Amino acid sequence: MGEIVVTGAILSAQQESIGLKRDAVNLADIAASDSVGRFPDQNAAAALSRLPAVAVQRDQGQERYIQVRGAPNRWTSVSIDGIPMVGVDEGGDTRAFRFDAIPAVLLSQMVINKSLTSDLQADAVVATIDLRTYSPMDRKGLHVSGDAGYGMMDLGGGEQRQGSLRLSWSNDNFGVVLGGSHYRRKQLTDNREVGAYDANGPTEFDVRQYKIERWNNGLFGGAEYSPADGQRIYAKAIFSEFNDNEQRNQYEFRLDRATGGIRTQDSGTLTGVPLRGSFNFGEYRNRNYIGTVGGDYETDDGLTASFKFNYTRTENTSYLPLVQASTSGENNLSLSYDNSDPNFPIVSVEGPFNQASLSSSGAYMIAARQRTVSDSYTAKFDIAKEMGDITVSAGSLYADRTIDGTLFSTANLAYIGALGASVGQPFDINSYVTNTAWDTGFPLGVTLNYVDNVAMRRDIDSLLARMEAAGLYNPALDTPASDRYAQREKTLAGYIMGKVESGALTAVGGVRIERYSMNNKGTVVAEGVATPLTYDDTKTDFFPSLNLKYAVTDNLVLRLAGQRSISRPAYGAIRVGASINDTNSPGTISGGNPALRPEYTWGADASIEYYLPGNGMISVAGFHRWVDNVLYQNQAPVGTDFYNFGGIDRSGYLLSGTYNGESGKLYGVEFNLLKQFDFLPGALDGFGFQGNVTLLDGSFDTPTEKGIAFQGMSKTIANASLFYEKYGISARVSYQWRSHWLDTLGGMGSGEYRQGYENLDVSLRYELTENLTLFADLANLTNEKYIAYQGTPATPTEVEQIGSRYLFGVRFGF
Repeated sequence: MGEIVVTGAILSAQQESIGLKRDAVNLADIAASDSVGRFPDQNAAAALSRLPAVAVQRDQGQERYIQVRGAPNRWTSVSIDGIPMVGVDEGGDTRAFRFDAIPAVLLSQMVINKSLTSDLQADAVVATIDLRTYSPMDRKGLHVSGDAGYGMMDLGGGEQRQGSLRLSWSNDNFGVVLGGSHYRRKQLTDNREVGAYDANGPTEFDVRQYKIERWNNGLFGGAEYSPADGQRIYAKAIFSEFNDNEQRNQYEFRLDRATGGIRTQDSGTLTGVPLRGSFNFGEYRNRNYIGTVGGDYETDDGLTASFKFNYTRTENTSYLPLVQASTSGENNLSLSYDNSDPNFPIVSVEGPFNQASLSSSGAYMIAARQRTVSDSYTAKFDIAKEMGDITVSAGSLYADRTIDGTLFSTANLAYIGALGASVGQPFDINSYVTNTAWDTGFPLGVTLNYVDNVAMRRDIDSLLARMEAAGLYNPALDTPASDRYAQREKTLAGYIMGKVESGALTAVGGVRIERYSMNNKGTVVAEGVATPLTYDDTKTDFFPSLNLKYAVTDNLVLRLAGQRSISRPAYGAIRVGASINDTNSPGTISGGNPALRPEYTWGADASIEYYLPGNGMISVAGFHRWVDNVLYQNQAPVGTDFYNFGGIDRSGYLLSGTYNGESGKLYGVEFNLLKQFDFLPGALDGFGFQGNVTLLDGSFDTPTEKGIAFQGMSKTIANASLFYEKYGISARVSYQWRSHWLDTLGGMGSGEYRQGYENLDVSLRYELTENLTLFADLANLTNEKYIAYQGTPATPTEVEQIGSRYLFGVRFGF
């Protein structure tokens, strides 16, 4: 697949994408870089979500992960310039790569490989995505391009701003590129949650609002030297970061702890209801440092060779000092509630409501924190020889990765209310309540004022330092030994592949061999005694693949593909680290399951692609994946002797963690249409349409249950865009919709679901000159509510909203 020269036109970018898809030997969808500029997208996840069979997972309304073909996000792997990348998000809870850490403006092309060839990594059940960075040799001479924009968030009126700049220069032999990007938003998030439902109705109303400031920064640079045609050496460096400062304002009406009254699903009248407040000023950070050197060599007789050496460091840290306190005695509430609209319960408090009535003496701080760091060294070599209609390829990859991680730990409590005065700094949690009411779009029935979380955090940091000096708080206990792990994984892979072109038929087949080893260290704590343990594992696997492409006519292409692939468990799931209770009967273990097996998959793909005259395409694609060892959460007997130490047989203890299920299947069909209406007369031929619909289904079995839905699988995903481009005007209305999906798997087939939602965006561009374009991006115009529910939508567990957002600015290029 060739590189893309950005021209700034919707049609040009789409034509490049269609051409690359048409020429590909496998099933693939490609987004050209300027597609990002034509959508209101700040990161790669948002841009990729426009492609067929791609759904996006959001956090506080911002795109973070993608799910290809409705599969769990762990089944899609990622590479940057062909080098595999692995995520270590929030304690290594998932290996999925975070796209909100990679600004889209760093990229020249995004390729979703839905069927595999042997030169691609095998860790990809449904797809592997290659994010490709800019090459300065694409355009000769000096070039400057960038954008600057400013806008606002509808809810709360917080600012939104972005900017990017790229400088490149090259001649026939040498080129350099430097660039950077910045995006920041200040937003409010309205949130309502229900702790649970019992036989009488909701157990609590959890009322939250978050003040959030998020910003992404990206820096990149590269140099390339081409001493002669077919020869190139290069060096590239990327730094990217995602930052999130989050203030929590939260109150919980704890209905199930009332001393009297009646509680039902639809309404209730209660006395003695405790009110608990939770507040913090937390920090989330994700940073990526990526450096690559490489070279390409090509001769006139069909020999090509390339090498790449890469170092990648990923750091993910979180610190959330959560302060909590509750009312008690006469300060507890007498209230009634109307839950006829379960998304927005209305609470009426008897008498005056005073939110500054929490018990300061009972206030405590939970030191919630995690830190996971991955260092990876990768070497990749590829060579190919073209011999007439046959091309033979071979290559190897070696990756050596260390992971030092901790779970998201909440074990250490500091009793700041009871002990603050003893170190000369009394703590009054009620003193931080301000006179400013929440700026909220959700009804409640009572008025809540903001808490000054910034001042509270400042005072807590000072207070904790005093308590530590007095021996009343030990920050070393924030992360228990059982929550820490150290791992080193090595992958040695090699492949051989052949391509045969015979008339209209192109066949590409090969086999990839991977030898994977894991050295896994951690600490197990049983009855207060810490015991270090190690678990080593080595496995060699074979991954064959075959892709057939048949050009029935110049415009009609048929494809058929088959493959075997793998998905490895998350680092946190397989950690050696656990807390054991030997006194329970049977004993219990909370921790990792280092004996987890990877998920293995056989897959089949087929497609029909018709390339319309001019600039357009109609395609239908189907796929099926058969999966073994599907991962899921459970509590079950350990079944191994790994935790048998100290003369105790723990093989029958109940372990709460991740387990391997049995067989599963995922299948679906994708419909895709892209067409400029060039058959219309006059100004109307500037209109065009791009849309896709994906229909999905699938389930997996466990030893005790059958037909469990995959987490994150929406049965229907739809994207549609109507665009117009002519007379310097470039406009697009974009619509996305996905149906509901299972978000969290519970016992006996139960769990938490996410309700389907839609998203409507508008992008406007006007070309003032050849070098200067004005833009307006209007996002989430449907002002969506993101809803989770237990069982049915009648019992929602979470309702969240961030509002629409608007950004205006200018793009330039010289």
